[in-house]
Order: sequence, then C-alpha cells, then structure tokens
Amino acid sequence: MCRKLTIRRHIGNRAAFTLTEVVVASALLIFAIVPMLKGLTGVHVHSIIIERKTRSLTLAQAKLNEIKARSIYNYASNFTEIHKPLDGSYLCNVKDAAVGGPNLRSISVAVGYDLDGNNVLAGSEVHVTLETLIARRW
Repeated sequence: MCRKLTIRRHIGNRAAFTLTEVVVASALLIFAIVPMLKGLTGVHVHSIIIERKTRSLTLAQAKLNEIKARSIYNYASNFTEIHKPLDGSYLCNVKDAAVGGPNLRSISVAVGYDLDGNNVLAGSEVHVTLETLIARRW
C-alpha cells in the first residue's frame, strides 16, 4: 500500500507545471498579445473614420439630389446653407453660385462629422465635397 501511494504521487508531479514554466509561458503570451491588441485598436479607429466618410458621402449625395429636385420648379431660389444639421452630428454647407449667366449654376455640398460638438462645420471636419452644375430646364 505504501508503494502505490509513492507511484501515484510521482505520476501527479509529472503532470504539473513548474512556476518557471508558467512565468515563461505568460511572458510569451504577453509579448504576442500586446502587438495584436495594438493592431486591432488601430483597425478600429480606421474603421470609424471610413464609416464617417461613407456616411458623409451618402448624406452629400442625398442633399445634392434634393437640391436638383427642388431646382426643377424653383430654379430662382438660393440653395446656400451654412452648418445645416443632417443626421446626428453630421453637418453640411451648401454653396450656390451663378456660372456664365443666369441659366447655369454651380452647387457645392460639403458634409462632415462635427467632432467638437459646436454645431459648426470647420474645414478640418469636412469629409466629402461634391460639386455639380445645374441648368435651367425651361
């Protein structure tokens, strides 16, 4: 009976890790995981930027289509708008200028995300600028 206990105790020691092995394995995991987490953080930041630019492009296209539709019957209206809220913290600036006479106008729509929350679309906050020409139809 004494012999069996000795064998079991000896086998139990083989299955365990020493403190040194645990420390070395932990250090290797830390050196592997920290760069991966830094990379994932960078990817997350870039995905937010891409998402804001994509949303800005969608809103700018919608605003430009709205102006084109309104210009069919209200061509003489001035479409200039400054710091107009669109969706959440997205703002837009619209510039309207005559080009070469009364029958052709240049429309420029700039859309961006209001980063500082002051409801003013600064130049550094603009993500997308779309420009088009609108002609009088009749």
